[in-house]
Amino acid sequence: MPVNKSKAAFRTIAELAEELGVATHVLRFWETKFEQIKPMKRSGGRRYYRPDDVNLIKTIKHYLYDERYTIEGVQKLLKEKGLKAILGEEIQKDFFALAPQEQELSGDAREILSHIKDKLKDLRDKLSQALASSAK
Repeated sequence: MPVNKSKAAFRTIAELAEELGVATHVLRFWETKFEQIKPMKRSGGRRYYRPDDVNLIKTIKHYLYDERYTIEGVQKLLKEKGLKAILGEEIQKDFFALAPQEQELSGDAREILSHIKDKLKDLRDKLSQALASSAK
């Protein structure tokens, strides 16, 4: 039973496999063969495919099943032409990978963070000493 989701929604491996008409193990196999396929993984290893992942996988399936390319042929095509040339210029940025915008911290927040940083340095030093003495 197809799930009616927005094109911008993330898909589970089962949803994507059903949408494409392939088995879930095929998608997992393609992940090992195409480094460009990088679904987000949550606790327990559950995969969530972003819209760009879905477009890439649909393109890979098209080349493999319709155009009859080999896996090596599609790998070469992706390497030579690049994702932008194959999928178009409108590839979404991975919003999880974007650096957060810097925010000004209040004096209290800076003081707390500085205190935590000092405590962590102390713990690191104590741990290093303990490891050094146990190695003797």
